[in-house]
Amino acid sequence: MRIAISGADGRMGRMLIEAVLNSPDLELTVALDRAGAPGVGQDAGSFLGRDTGVLITDDVEQLAQADCLIDFTRPEGTLAHLAACVRHGTKCVIGTTGFDDKGKQAIQAASQKIAIVFAPNMSVGVNATLKLLDMAARLLNEGYDVEVFEAHHRNKVDAPSGTALAMGDTVASAWGKKLDDIADWARHGVTGPRETGRIGFSVVRGGDMVGEHTAYFCGTGERIEITHRSNSRATYAQGSLRAARYLARKDFGLFDMQDVLST
Repeated sequence: MRIAISGADGRMGRMLIEAVLNSPDLELTVALDRAGAPGVGQDAGSFLGRDTGVLITDDVEQLAQADCLIDFTRPEGTLAHLAACVRHGTKCVIGTTGFDDKGKQAIQAASQKIAIVFAPNMSVGVNATLKLLDMAARLLNEGYDVEVFEAHHRNKVDAPSGTALAMGDTVASAWGKKLDDIADWARHGVTGPRETGRIGFSVVRGGDMVGEHTAYFCGTGERIEITHRSNSRATYAQGSLRAARYLARKDFGLFDMQDVLST
């Protein structure tokens, strides 16, 4: 399977490139980065001391040479790449977060023409955590206050993280609610007693933390915590490759990691 990687000179892009190069069933054929990025024109494997013959480019039309793009960039970049994928019939794995409603609608529309895996977190462990959360939320649907905490590196631009939102949405769905109707995104000043049935969010940004997420179920005399901690981006890379392999059997449609892991 021919793979394209966007954000090729970034931390996640390099992790993905290394994972593809170490996978005998995958071939790196395209490495994309933004115009003016320092890595453009360099070999995609130079950071590993390897000569891959694939030069980092800012030409999105090169996606015609790939069967699947893996994209962990920013919403505006991902949507531009997605449009090129539609033009060339290239499948897409999207791990980018921070999309607004219009962006999500564009992904949905593109999925009518190409196969897409779109997930806020490609980690197999995170998606197992979401399964556990669904179970806990159904059992602890009365007498427990739910709070979602997340922490990431200082360069992450969206908050709460896509994974934190997925955790909140999992709990809300288990309760038969919409997250936007019961979420408390911030607290400041005299807020009064906590309202029952709400889901609170808190965020930390600092240093080089890869990612930490905890859902708290706080009851009378006890507290249940469901936590996932990432120590390396390698887990996201391996999950992304699993998603790309899943798409090899799909012609079009919108899928998530729960679909990928169910096969």
